[in-house]
Amino acid sequence: MPSTRTGTSKMTLWVGTRKGGFAFRSNDRKRWDVEGPFFRGCEVNHLVQDPRNPKLTYAAVSSWWFGPHLERSQNGGKTWELSEAGLELKCVPETSLKRIWYIQPGHAEEPGVVWAGGEPAALFRSDDWGRSWQEVASLTAHPTRSQWTPAMGSLSLHSIQCPTKGRVIAGISVGGVFRSYDGGESWEPFNGNVRADFQPKKVLEVGQCVHKLLAHPAEPEMLYQQNHCGVYRARWDAPKWTDITHGLPTRFGFGLALPAAERQTLFTVPIDSPEFRCNPDGKFRVACSRNGGKKWKLLTTGLPQKHAYLTVFRDAMCADSLAPAGVYVGTETGTLFYSRDSGERWQVLADRLPSIYSVTASVH
Repeated sequence: MPSTRTGTSKMTLWVGTRKGGFAFRSNDRKRWDVEGPFFRGCEVNHLVQDPRNPKLTYAAVSSWWFGPHLERSQNGGKTWELSEAGLELKCVPETSLKRIWYIQPGHAEEPGVVWAGGEPAALFRSDDWGRSWQEVASLTAHPTRSQWTPAMGSLSLHSIQCPTKGRVIAGISVGGVFRSYDGGESWEPFNGNVRADFQPKKVLEVGQCVHKLLAHPAEPEMLYQQNHCGVYRARWDAPKWTDITHGLPTRFGFGLALPAAERQTLFTVPIDSPEFRCNPDGKFRVACSRNGGKKWKLLTTGLPQKHAYLTVFRDAMCADSLAPAGVYVGTETGTLFYSRDSGERWQVLADRLPSIYSVTASVH
């Protein structure tokens, strides 16, 4: 379990956008210095700093001309190098890797292990800190793959978590959640009780649309997901998920954040519907539960509550490991909101960025 620190620790907020990546650095979460853009003009889907080696940072980058590639920095983002040997999709016939969506450093007891998820629904593993990669055919070519379908034009593996040594869990749109007890050698679907309202058959083993999946940093075997059809929680080895959507204005949403300093707290951003992918009623509200989803509160202080029609992408929300927790959420229109008191009050950190794809906090 990660330790939490006071709100005066040094931290970096890594922000991936439609036109490059940025690093916001602060000693107190009040004054921020900004660096970037890195990878100017490219889409940066995800930036993440490795907590096992804080000087090491990974970037998932997409170029209009050259396609997807993975970059690696060994000096906190000052310089970058291509790090994509082995990032090839071979186990699915007549298919190539179109995008890298997400990078996940492995468990603390598995030094060197890094995971990457991409499109179309591909998983890769590195055992040498991201220098080289191997296709994880056991999931990418899973026997249920024929039942997976694209969502909004893409079939994506975008959520990866490593709650304990040897255990890996991944989320696919549209495919569902899959978990492995043996470091990725084998996988089983884990979608019991998760709704699939958009499917002809509502109860499915696979075919659910995961929007974001996280393990709680303070209690790693407690899992949460914001799904196309609701918010759910489950323990790692549970037979099914528990629906915790009651009290939210909508079942639909994308972002999810879990602060390490609070064991039962989670945040999400309700989105109106699959057809109207903006916050409901022109009010930008962050939903918070402090008891594991039993009750919800809509947080509004400092957030626009009139004629605000904003969209939040799946990785554009996070929480840091400080106490009180910092919570961060970026919008498609380039505004980055944040709170230093676990969501009670919000302010603007930046408001003229390109469309924000991802936000990741690193305390060091």
